[in-house]
Amino acid sequence: MQKITLLKHVTILLCSFVFLVSKNTKAQIVIGTPNLGFSQACANSSFNTYNTTFVFSPEAGLDSSNQFIIELSDADGNFTSPTVLHTTTPGEITTSPVTLSFSIPTTAYGENYRIRIKSTAPVATSSRSVPFAAYYKHQDSPFTINNLVSTGAFCSGGSYLLTIDNPGTGSNDSPLNYPTLTFNWFRETSATTSVFIAEGETLEVTDAGTYFVETNYGSCTSNSYSNRVTISEVTSGEATATIVSSLGNPFCPEQNATVLSTINGNSYQWYKDGAPIINATNQTYETNLSGTYSVQVDLGSCQASGSIDLVSELFSASINVSEENTLEEGETLTATVTTSANAPEYQWYLNNTIISGATQNTYEITEIGEYSVVITETSGCNASRTFDFSVIEAYNPFPDIDKIPNIVSPNGDGVNDTWIIPTKYTSGSNSEITIMSNRGEIVLKTDNYLNNWPENNLDLNSINKVYYYIIKSEQDTKKGTITLIK
Repeated sequence: MQKITLLKHVTILLCSFVFLVSKNTKAQIVIGTPNLGFSQACANSSFNTYNTTFVFSPEAGLDSSNQFIIELSDADGNFTSPTVLHTTTPGEITTSPVTLSFSIPTTAYGENYRIRIKSTAPVATSSRSVPFAAYYKHQDSPFTINNLVSTGAFCSGGSYLLTIDNPGTGSNDSPLNYPTLTFNWFRETSATTSVFIAEGETLEVTDAGTYFVETNYGSCTSNSYSNRVTISEVTSGEATATIVSSLGNPFCPEQNATVLSTINGNSYQWYKDGAPIINATNQTYETNLSGTYSVQVDLGSCQASGSIDLVSELFSASINVSEENTLEEGETLTATVTTSANAPEYQWYLNNTIISGATQNTYEITEIGEYSVVITETSGCNASRTFDFSVIEAYNPFPDIDKIPNIVSPNGDGVNDTWIIPTKYTSGSNSEITIMSNRGEIVLKTDNYLNNWPENNLDLNSINKVYYYIIKSEQDTKKGTITLIK
């Protein structure tokens, strides 16, 4: 009985040993060094997908819960604090070889990154990949320096400071908006070659030459570079100060005012058509007017000057009506626009409301009101101009009224300026009109009254003047007073 019990214990131990050996054998795999499907990872917002391929063995060694993980080193290739680029779902990968895709982080900026592969069940880690450059290009478009002025000058023994514009003008995407970026300055040695000068956001130039700057994306190619600026050293005389218009020349004023920029200096004075512009003493000057603009730049121990004939592309236009027009009952007024605009479009308005169908350069006006017409140039400058005018009812010197007024206010406002009486007493009615002052002096006597008294200035003051009238007609005689007020 004791032998049988011992045999059973030995059998159990042997089975346990076989199970453990089998389990340990299944729990071990080897992951090969990952192969890169690229030589550089030069990513941006439009593209950030890269592949890696690796093998592992044995396939049977994977647990059903296993996950593969792609880890990225720091810029020096160290995995002290790796970044996880991709993690597969549990049990997703069961066969070898494996190809996985990943994206580099937006903080990637260096030449010696590496990746490695890890598994979770069983736990295993591959060797590091070969090093590769990885940059996330936050800014990948041309940008401007020196306010886009293509020249600069410094006095002999001095220097000229080149800077990256921030923000710059127009659609300029300044790389200074991205704090992680660094920059390399170059000087041209020929039309196709250049030499590295320095790093930084600015460059102090002490040698004449043509300079530009690029965003430092290492060995990755990039479209993040600046315009060229040619710097000269002034040893005697006066240097040329180039002037650049931000909207070009000619420019379209509909796009707002253009900004004139010149070379960097100690102080500035701008001129228009030869006359100094008051308070125009900055490196830039904003205007929407055509003309000859010039600038005087103090460079320290020498001077620079330049000029530009600035031309506005705003089209010319005119209209054949006055700002204020009158319209008799039953009459029409034809308003016509003449313009040099390219492919012009027209829209007429009455009292700030669109007149339906009024889209030609002429319009027949039949009613009073406030009118305007907008002319839009649809080719070239794409600008617009507006003409405003009013149409009022024509003045009737002989309105049909019933009573003789006793108050007149000859102040020139167009309302009650003259003594208007019923038409049965005016010109052609054989009525005699007499008007006297309060002292009995006759100031008007006529049998052809035109509703036009008083015709001249009666020296009105703060005291209202009173006059007397007598109207003799074939029917009756009317008497009364007329008070003149201011």
